[in-house]
Amino acid sequence: MHRSIPTVIVLGNGLLGSEIVKQTNWNSLSRKNDGFDINDESTFSKLLGYDIVVNCIANTDTYSTDRDSHWNTNYKAVYNLINFCNSNNIKLVHIGTDYLFANNINKNATEEDVPVHSENWYSYTKLLGDGIIQLLSNNYLICRCTHKPYPFPYKKAFVDRIGNFDYTHKITELIIKLINANKSGIYHVGTKSKSIYDLVHIDFPNIIPVNVPAGYPKDTSFSIDKLNKFLNK
Repeated sequence: MHRSIPTVIVLGNGLLGSEIVKQTNWNSLSRKNDGFDINDESTFSKLLGYDIVVNCIANTDTYSTDRDSHWNTNYKAVYNLINFCNSNNIKLVHIGTDYLFANNINKNATEEDVPVHSENWYSYTKLLGDGIIQLLSNNYLICRCTHKPYPFPYKKAFVDRIGNFDYTHKITELIIKLINANKSGIYHVGTKSKSIYDLVHIDFPNIIPVNVPAGYPKDTSFSIDKLNKFLNK
């Protein structure tokens, strides 16, 4: 007997969510287009009938001091989404962030290491979101990553901002492979460690190298050995 193909719904229509839909043709929901609001549990009924929910919604205003907005979207809403998915036998795929490892002295942190968050509400509430998923979700996959737009829309790029980031379409390809392989738990998703300038200047040679402003994390790199083992690299 052939197993049925899982049905997938993608939450959010930002860079990553849109790219996932572009590469897979999976269905999607957003507040603007479909009236889905991750902060409003009454809209969660739109998720019924799906086997997998891919949550690409987050407050990513990295250095905003609006604590409540980060708290509500990156933690409270995730808690409610976990409960809904558990109650309806839905797998939760959640997009995490490498910012959890900002300022970490361990530059090769694995999925088993304790994340050290940077000093902002974004990474703190994303850390809480990861934690509550691990604690309460019956079936989950957390993909920690950072992605950059292509074409790169800026004239300058940081030479001292280091991480495992890559262009959105490349990070998306890796996430889709993990989803299609029915992987669970936590995966660090990215490519080899590099600066933003190293990533960008190959395709955009006129990019201007600059240094990271004071207060911004310079290194969010982590180990991608678990991912590479899955990819047989």
